[in-house]
Amino acid sequence: MQLPLAVRSDAGPVSRTPFAPGAAASYDAVHGKGVRPMKNCMRIPTRSVGFTLIEVMITVAVVAILAAIALPSYIDYVTRSKLVESKTNLSDMRTRMEQYFLDNRTYPTACDTYNSAAPAPAGHIYLPATQKFFTIDCGTPTASTYTVTATGNGAVTGFIFTVNEANVHATSAVPSGWNTPSPNTCWVSRKNGDC
Repeated sequence: MQLPLAVRSDAGPVSRTPFAPGAAASYDAVHGKGVRPMKNCMRIPTRSVGFTLIEVMITVAVVAILAAIALPSYIDYVTRSKLVESKTNLSDMRTRMEQYFLDNRTYPTACDTYNSAAPAPAGHIYLPATQKFFTIDCGTPTASTYTVTATGNGAVTGFIFTVNEANVHATSAVPSGWNTPSPNTCWVSRKNGDC
């Protein structure tokens, strides 16, 4: 009776050493020589790499919930940041009006669009050079009174703020969803009417 030959699993030369059935095959783990035992040659199936449909659906649901909470807050934050322009320009115009009054003992008769090439005409002052979200207007001042108005446009349409010679700040109008302050002696900066 002829005994079976041991065969290596790699592409190396065939071993001619016979072994008895049931006997352990010799294997040198350091040098990779000999025959590997059969139980070590079996591959265990591994899980495929990727996401299951339920994992993707849960992720989308979580992102949607976060967006539903965060987006309105972000929009309010952006709107509040644009309101700063009106407050800055109204304060600037009040300073210009009062400075003109100190120099001339009367308020200017009109406000003109800013022109860096020439000084303002006699009896006039320039409006602020930067007016991106609000249009500034000083109306028709008298010798002793004025009211400067900032009217929102674009993303801040509906906001109207004023300041007068007595330094009374007022919120004349707000868009729907916003509240005017109570008492109305400031420029609103939050939906609930806080200034």
